[in-house]
Amino acid sequence: MQADYDVAIVGGGMTGAGLACALAGGPLRVALIEAVPVRNDTQPSYDDRGLSLALSSRRILDGLGLWPALAREATPIEHIHVSDRGRFGFVRLHAADMGVPALGYVVPARELGRVLLAGVAGADNVDFLCPAEVTRARPGPDRVALEFAAGGPEQGLSCRLLVIADGTRSALRDALGMEVEIRDYGQTAIVATVTPERPHHNWAYERFTDTGPLALLPLTRGRCALVYTVPTAAAAEYLALSDSTFLDRARARFGRRLGRLQHPGTRKSYPLLRLVAREPLGDRLVLLGNAAHTVHPNAAQGFNLGLRDVAALAEQLATAADPGARESLAAWCAARRRDQERVLRFTDGLARLFSSNRPERIILRDSGMLLTDLLPGLKRGLMRRAMGINGRQPQLVLGPALPENPVDY
Repeated sequence: MQADYDVAIVGGGMTGAGLACALAGGPLRVALIEAVPVRNDTQPSYDDRGLSLALSSRRILDGLGLWPALAREATPIEHIHVSDRGRFGFVRLHAADMGVPALGYVVPARELGRVLLAGVAGADNVDFLCPAEVTRARPGPDRVALEFAAGGPEQGLSCRLLVIADGTRSALRDALGMEVEIRDYGQTAIVATVTPERPHHNWAYERFTDTGPLALLPLTRGRCALVYTVPTAAAAEYLALSDSTFLDRARARFGRRLGRLQHPGTRKSYPLLRLVAREPLGDRLVLLGNAAHTVHPNAAQGFNLGLRDVAALAEQLATAADPGARESLAAWCAARRRDQERVLRFTDGLARLFSSNRPERIILRDSGMLLTDLLPGLKRGLMRRAMGINGRQPQLVLGPALPENPVDY
């Protein structure tokens, strides 16, 4: 017998599980479908990366009742130092200048996954189907029919709205013929945890280098999350280096500010690209998260943008008579367009600007960084962007330091 749902979410990673949590306890019946077993280390969303959460994301998670369970593993980012390696440009950002306790927080991706899936498990209106792989989707005028395999004969379900949130390489998006534009940056991010010789004092560092950005983000117990960007052609070499050689290379790129880097964790790599869906809506379906837009991680905006999309979609669905109605989805899409375009332009612009060694580009970017560091107005604007609170935002993003209604800043 085929089960009927109001919303089916394909992809149980951070974006898909986040939407399921946002809809938990509500009137909509939800199916969350994930192909990879929860405890499988190949689940890409819940690995050992340090994930940078903007202030907007902390407020969303707080509004969903998830932050208390995550707070013990969250390290506040009180200061940010951005620099251009070997050149004169730098910017320093401080939470105190904005009157907030932190500009953002760093949490282990695996810990965030645990909290999200616990929120899903506690919801009476959400069915978590895992492992289950969707094999076919047939959109119709009133419902979408899904067929999926879950370790036995194929099963089926139907939904009034299908949310595709299965990542950058979304097989379901491609099977439905939803076109995307892709730009390969030719870079790969190698991530690992490290322990610096000196305390990080809740500083986050990003250094732009000729091979791509290198970031050190503060973690609990004196550790840091290292994001080391290298040319994709050299990624296999960096993954094969001994721990000591890898750390020496990372420190040579970063500098001596935190002393020696020690005790590296497991290294993993992620090719960097820009992906944008030409049309994120279809007949009773919508693309969400990396399936809709994947950005360069140079400003740590990807997941934070996706979580703001989640918050806005949950708010839209809460008032929609029909969750899959085209006009309702179009309203959500229109409301989110400016924020999405702003982040896409900003991250892509940074990638292009800092990948060039043309003298005029170097002077432009380094002069811009110094001006931003010196001028409070420019610095506040950059911090609002980093915190994810600039422009029109979902109600869950708004907190006591912001107006009660979503407006443009």
